[in-house]
Amino acid sequence: MENERGELVDLYVPRKCSATGRLIKPDDHASVQISIGKVDEQGRYTGETQPYALSGFIRAMGEGDDSFNRLTQKDGFLKSVWSASR
Repeated sequence: MENERGELVDLYVPRKCSATGRLIKPDDHASVQISIGKVDEQGRYTGETQPYALSGFIRAMGEGDDSFNRLTQKDGFLKSVWSASR
């Protein structure tokens, strides 16, 4: 919700799991959010981050590491780490 000045005034802004797209509930105490810093060609931190939120559901299934590797490879942070197997 926004006030008349255009500022967010909600007490809780829900997050979505980056791996599944499901909403992360406020009582999901097993969820985590990891922010990866972006770097330039010289390897210096640019001040920007890419956040990844993983729900407790994903972590409880033991899929947190696999999901994190898949997401970071898709965004170009890792190369040749995750490959889908059928």
